Amino acid sequence: MADGKRKYQTFRIFTVCAAMALTAAAQAMAGPPAPGRARALIHLVRQDCGSCHGMTLKGGLGKPLLPENLADRDAEALADIILDGIPGTPMPPWSNELNRDEALWIARKLKEGFPHETP
Repeated sequence: MADGKRKYQTFRIFTVCAAMALTAAAQAMAGPPAPGRARALIHLVRQDCGSCHGMTLKGGLGKPLLPENLADRDAEALADIILDGIPGTPMPPWSNELNRDEALWIARKLKEGFPHETP
């Protein structure tokens, strides 16, 4: 019985590790959005996010979204905030407007210094 339980636990660990590896690979493979969608995302961040975080993203009602202010957060965590919002604050969820890849693209661009002009 103990041998069967050990095999099952090993199988579960393998399954979880394989799922994590596939998820990481899929995220790494996600490329930038198409040029038209990138322009729409830049516009969304500048206008919609900018209405709270400041048009230059230096802060306002919401916190600054400049690289130096986001240095301690990884893009995955920022994408979660973008998609899920922050309950109890004015930060709304954007999951109805954005998919995970788009939220990650925005998060990475924010960490790099968000573009001022559309491509």
